[in-house]
Amino acid sequence: MPIKVKNNLPAKKVMEQENIFMMDEIRAVTQDVRPLRIAVLNLMPLKEDTEVQLLRSLSNTPLQIVITFLTTASYIGKNTPESHLNEFYRTFDEIRKNKFDGLIITGAPVEKMEFEDVQYWEELKAIMEWSKTNVTSTFHICWGAQAGLYYHYGIHKHMLEEKISGVYELSVHHRKEPLLRGFDDVFLAPFSCYTYMDREEIAENDGLVVLADFDRLGAGILVSRDRKQVFVLGHLEYDRMTLDHEYKRDLKKGLQIEMPENYYPENNPKKRPLLRWRGASNAIYSNWVNYYVYQETPYEWE
Repeated sequence: MPIKVKNNLPAKKVMEQENIFMMDEIRAVTQDVRPLRIAVLNLMPLKEDTEVQLLRSLSNTPLQIVITFLTTASYIGKNTPESHLNEFYRTFDEIRKNKFDGLIITGAPVEKMEFEDVQYWEELKAIMEWSKTNVTSTFHICWGAQAGLYYHYGIHKHMLEEKISGVYELSVHHRKEPLLRGFDDVFLAPFSCYTYMDREEIAENDGLVVLADFDRLGAGILVSRDRKQVFVLGHLEYDRMTLDHEYKRDLKKGLQIEMPENYYPENNPKKRPLLRWRGASNAIYSNWVNYYVYQETPYEWE
């Protein structure tokens, strides 16, 4: 997909090395089309890694997309250089008067905290409320999905006895749903979480449809009835080595943590993990952009 980003965005060089078509600003202005405008609220600490993962996941459609990266003003992380944020990111106040065809809200390393205790919770609530009228469809990931389910539907999260980390088999329901078009009956997805969403509250909520689930946590992918909200509780966008990096980081911190399940060949963390979810990742993002954004968004926002 021709994704339009700033010419000097570091993720652009990574994508070009992988032979993924990235359109720079100069070429984009020569095309007489109305590109899709997608904002990415990046709440992850290693923002450059997440940029690469999401741009890669969004790279499988012929539509031209303009990406706007957002960061919170109420909390500035320490893991991304300030110069990078100043150059490539905008805040909500800077774009709140704009309309976007799509919005992605990423996960965040605040899962053990109550939502109301998160420093930027009020700002995130304002963004999620704004998305109801200014965004055609919003794609929530992991903690971002938990936050969206809590804010929009009042569904609570609960602590697990121990962290769940690994690659798990999800079962597909509602096979005719466009978001999962092209999926097999089961597919693999990475998960990395300390909490889960209340299954009974989800089941009792008429405004939600569970599209895929698995035994360990229940719902894995949900959509709102009007398809304006998508909630993916795992990390289909993860790279091959992301779970490995998280696991070894936690070991260095002295945390008592289990090896990621179904991830390393022969359960040997010295062996290179097999990448077994890229097809599902490409499909779900492509389907979201096509069926939930492009097919639904107005050509010109009023």
